[in-house]
This record gives sequence, C-alpha cells and structure tokens, in this order.
Amino acid sequence: MTRAFNKSSQTNTRRHLRRNLPRAEVLLWAKLRGRQLAGLKFRRQYGVNRYIVDFYCPAARLAVEVDGDSHFSDGAERRDAKRQTFIESFGIRFVRCTNDDVYDNIDGVLQEIERVAELRLSKTDPPQSPLG
Repeated sequence: MTRAFNKSSQTNTRRHLRRNLPRAEVLLWAKLRGRQLAGLKFRRQYGVNRYIVDFYCPAARLAVEVDGDSHFSDGAERRDAKRQTFIESFGIRFVRCTNDDVYDNIDGVLQEIERVAELRLSKTDPPQSPLG
C-alpha cells in the first residue's frame, strides 16, 4: 500500500512552508496549537497524497485552509476545487476561510472549526457538497 499522508518526499517542502507561514496562518496557528481549541490536536502543513493542507486535525479528519491572495487569481478557484475534491476522497472535511476572516473575525473562524470538528467527532456530519 502506498503511503498517502506526509510522504517523505515532501518533508523539505512541508518544513519550508512551516518556517514561512503567512501572517494569517501564524495568527490562526497560535490559537490551534497545543490543543487550545476544544482539546483537539492540529498539525501544520500536513501532506495528503501530493497536496499539503494548511492545518489538519487527524481525530476529526478535518482540514483547515486559509485562502490568501493566490487563491483569488485566474484559474485558482478551479484548481482549489479539484484539489479539495481529491482530498475529500480520503474522507477529509474542509473548513475554508480567508486571510481577512482570520484578521477581522478569528473568533468566528475558531467557532466554525470547532463546530465542524464536533460534528465530525459525533458522527452526525452530513455529506459535504463538492465545494463545502
């Protein structure tokens, strides 16, 4: 069986991304690290096959993506949708927010992450549409 998570071939890329987090990810990580959110363990820059998600909670199989400016360029929405659909095929649910969401309403972002994680852990999570 091929390893699908945190492939060793991506170690240097994931390490580089962790060391060079955008400001919004730094702020969100400060609130997620150390089981601060509902006692949930999150990991930064987690590999799922050929892709890397910003944050991942293994217990809830939940990916958190912070969309910066690059996600709003030409063709980015289509690429993001393809990437998200592929990652969801592993049974992973997405919560997406923007840099501005983190800057302007980090408490709301955290509430949404916690709400979705609790649904996932309670097994009452409804099926997700292709784009969340």
